[in-house]
Amino acid sequence: MGEGEGGEKWKMLGRKELLRCPVFKVTERENEGPGGRLGRFIVLEAPDWATVVPVVRRGDEDCFLMVRQYRHGSDEVSVEFPGGVVEGGEEPAAAAARELNEETGYVASSIRHAGSVSPNPALMSNRFHVFLAEGLTRAGGTDLDEHEVIDAFLVPAREVRERMGTGRYDHALMAAALFLADRLRLEGGAAV
Repeated sequence: MGEGEGGEKWKMLGRKELLRCPVFKVTERENEGPGGRLGRFIVLEAPDWATVVPVVRRGDEDCFLMVRQYRHGSDEVSVEFPGGVVEGGEEPAAAAARELNEETGYVASSIRHAGSVSPNPALMSNRFHVFLAEGLTRAGGTDLDEHEVIDAFLVPAREVRERMGTGRYDHALMAAALFLADRLRLEGGAAV
């Protein structure tokens, strides 16, 4: 296959904010593409997100510290790794550590970057950062936001892998987080 124009970056000619919400902005961008094509495109501008995949050794098996919470978009309860918004001026690793502590009451002796991906590059401008947390210890209680109702619990790693992509484990970003964390652990020689 030859190279075409699909790999060229488009030039933004203008940007207009259409709607500002607490978590994101909806903008319309006027862009110029290859050959002078002009188009208007809707983009959701959101802050970056950070998620942490916490590994806990229980007996002779690894477990993941997961959280269960209701999600308004899907109108379902979801099982996820702890995570949330990267606050302005905050490093993604610090946000991951903060979210782990706020949502579960645990801290980690080691938090390593597993990777970053675009949640939906067709219409979102932000990045999703994944971290692997090991050496967990209980540091106190949770510190949840006003509208967070979260239960934290341990799930055997094998069970998470078997269920990922089904039922309450159907959050696409959690599947990406599991993949990136597993890849990092395999590269480091650790069994998961």
